[in-house]
This record gives sequence, structure tokens and C-alpha cells, in this order.
Amino acid sequence: KAAFINFISDEEWKSIEPVSSWFGPSSFLMSSMSALFKLSMWIRHGHGYLTENLGIPVWGSYAVFGLATLFLGMVLGLVSEADCDCVT
Repeated sequence: KAAFINFISDEEWKSIEPVSSWFGPSSFLMSSMSALFKLSMWIRHGHGYLTENLGIPVWGSYAVFGLATLFLGMVLGLVSEADCDCVT
């Protein structure tokens, strides 16, 4: 606490360079990192729900998420292929 008060009162904060806009809290990079973190937390909660509430074994939960990943990849591939066909 004392170090923080000295940091303010001695105006040491003036010598610190500001964070670049690329690494700022509202930048695209940090927003993307936040979205990935939220996704990982959603997956973790989903895994807990499947194993604890529904009683699915751990390997079953992994299989569900693996199949969901494959399905999502196929859907995104089809959408991108359809988009390329429409453009060309």
C-alpha cells in the first residue's frame, strides 16, 4: 500500500510508457483473447455438467466435444466452400 502511495505522490507514473493500442484492453487482440478464455470456461462448465450432473464418463464427455469439434469444422468448411463458389 505504501509503495503505491509513493508511486502516486512521487509522480513515478509519469515515467512509464503507456500501453500501445494493440495491447490495450479494448483492442482486437485482447478482445479475441477474452473470447477464447470465455469459450474455454464454457467448455469446462459443459464438461462438468456432462460428467457430474448427467453421469457421463469422462471419456464420453471428451467424445461429445470431439464430435462437436468435427461437426463444427465440417459446417465451417461447407460454408467457406459455398462462399468461394458464390464469389467465383
